[in-house]
Amino acid sequence: MRKVASKTERYYYGTGRRKTAVARVRLYPHKGPITVNARPFEEFFPIAFHQLYAVEPIQLVEGDFSASIKVSGGGISGQAGAIRHGFARALVEFNPDLRPALKKGGFLTRDSRAKERKKPGLKRARKAPQFTKR
Repeated sequence: MRKVASKTERYYYGTGRRKTAVARVRLYPHKGPITVNARPFEEFFPIAFHQLYAVEPIQLVEGDFSASIKVSGGGISGQAGAIRHGFARALVEFNPDLRPALKKGGFLTRDSRAKERKKPGLKRARKAPQFTKR
């Protein structure tokens, strides 16, 4: 049986973005499970690197938290990055004193790198057709 958070329970919200992925993180200040799109965290991210990358801000703070996350768009790496960004923003809402440590770790900076668009006359974003002199 799954425990559902009551509507009166206090949570801290953070929106994280990476590439085209958007994560809406609800952080609860008590020990409990982390769910992503109503699935267990470990089931949603089977690769250990993505699991570690996404919860890095919580490990830096060393607190007991549970979270309910809704993530959409992008691929698995982009979604892990968006969750990481959302966790950091929610932690700052939870305790503003954590901001300098999270900022120093680079967790609050939105990673703006995204796929570059294809330009006309080129094969891809930067690859030009082969030049022939004669």
